Amino acid sequence: MAIQRVSSKWAKTNVLLRNRQVARYIPITLKYSRAALGEMLDQRSLVYIKPDIGTYGNGVMCVERLHEVKKNIEQDAPDSISEHYRLHYVTSSEDYHSLNDLHGAIRSRTQQKTYLLQHGISKLKYRNRSFDLRVLTQKNPSGNWETTGIIGRVAAKNKIITNYHSGGSIQMLDEVLKEHASQEQINELEKELYNLGEKTAQQLQKDYPRLKEIGLDIALDTDLYPWILEVNTLPAIFPFKKFFKDKSVYRRIERYAIAYGRITVPAKAGRSKSKA
Repeated sequence: MAIQRVSSKWAKTNVLLRNRQVARYIPITLKYSRAALGEMLDQRSLVYIKPDIGTYGNGVMCVERLHEVKKNIEQDAPDSISEHYRLHYVTSSEDYHSLNDLHGAIRSRTQQKTYLLQHGISKLKYRNRSFDLRVLTQKNPSGNWETTGIIGRVAAKNKIITNYHSGGSIQMLDEVLKEHASQEQINELEKELYNLGEKTAQQLQKDYPRLKEIGLDIALDTDLYPWILEVNTLPAIFPFKKFFKDKSVYRRIERYAIAYGRITVPAKAGRSKSKA
């Protein structure tokens, strides 16, 4: 039976919001509209805009709400404050001075496709670059969900996307967090993320019973609180092969992926088994 994949971010978000234990890790997410954009920018100074269906971070934008103070040359007159919006896309940015102009610029990029709005998270940085975490959770041969690895994904210079296909790089969890947390805090966070991966998979499986693997994209705010940005049902596993010094980590990932049919038995392994 084929492994189930779920393309719609909106559909997955709504399933996860039905579980209180998982819902508290999900930023406010709305379907894109001008009204929703205005509502969200009234609440937050950073908002992300992403396609409901898409991969590798393609089409993702973000908007900053900025304030500019202008000194009044008249004596005793108060300074004036103007507000504008900065739209970031790939490595470029543009400023807009009205919500209507901003909405028009966004719609020119989204066309008629369904897009989502998500509260922006003030994320921790690694060497002055944005990063997030990928939590890999798989079905083990016993049929239970098991989190099998966590890596950090660091954005390329001047980019808002951390994805490897967009020029991002991979780092170990301890490496991206060593400037922000003690080893004890890192260990506790790791346990929380392992548990979160498994609870998320269990909840999604209620609506999508043929799921076998998921990848959680996690942002950490300045309080080390983890936020689920997205759940991928076709997660890349090759980054885990290169960056774990303990090779048994990837061997387990590979073994599980072979067991549920994601990948085939490597040729060398097949030959060695046939000789045994």
